Amino acid sequence: MDSQVLVALALSLVGGASTSIGALFVILNPAPNLKVLGLLQGFAAGLMLSISFLDLAHNAINSIGFLKGNLWFFAGVIFFAVVANFIPEPTLVPVSDVKSKKKSGDEGGKDIMKKHRRQVLYSGIVTAIGISLHNFPEGMAVFLGSMKGLRVGVNLALAISLHNIPEGVAVALPVYFATQSKWQAFKLATLSGFAEPLGVIIVAYLFPSSLNPEILEGLLGSVGGVMAFLTLHEMLPLAFDYAGQKQAVKAVFFGMAFMSASLYFLEISLPKEMSL
Repeated sequence: MDSQVLVALALSLVGGASTSIGALFVILNPAPNLKVLGLLQGFAAGLMLSISFLDLAHNAINSIGFLKGNLWFFAGVIFFAVVANFIPEPTLVPVSDVKSKKKSGDEGGKDIMKKHRRQVLYSGIVTAIGISLHNFPEGMAVFLGSMKGLRVGVNLALAISLHNIPEGVAVALPVYFATQSKWQAFKLATLSGFAEPLGVIIVAYLFPSSLNPEILEGLLGSVGGVMAFLTLHEMLPLAFDYAGQKQAVKAVFFGMAFMSASLYFLEISLPKEMSL
């Protein structure tokens, strides 16, 4: 395994491990603050949009031309739009709602709760599968970004890491409620994050080590399209739901500013020859 793959694998492991952070957020706090979660999701959305439009798509257009760059970008959008139709939407089950249902039961409440726990456990497992499917192309994105250079790979890994924390919550919360097991909740959330390094390993052996520069720029433009669609289709609606529209929009622009600053400081701090 060459250094290019190893660095991409390490970056994807950081991103995948963020689902474990989300799980810890659940098991250490029985009632997570959903507003904070929404602000975090909005911040991550800003990071993703900044990378998508101001870095990946921008560089693709500059490198291979306006028409080709846009074609590759929208190819990524269409690809992930099709994939999204087959992936269950990750949802959070607020613990406060569950507790209120516990208190309002009658004598047959135990049977109802058992049935409800089974339903919630099923939803948690389906969510874990869906998030694993989401994480797989994210691992591919980190690998392709790392082929372009360390700066692109690091920034993609940072944005994906922040995005994966709420995903870990989405998996761990229903599993924790259904099983009352902190270990089961943590384990399933962590396993869902392992799809990311798996994506790196598979794509590393599907693509030749010396890709045509034009094709590489086009693929990175497509990654920008995937990221943009994922952000607008899933992350922003969740941020609006949990943090409110005004607060979420502020978090988005703060995330964009943060990523733009990090892009700048990474660019001036890394030697030009330090690319993979």
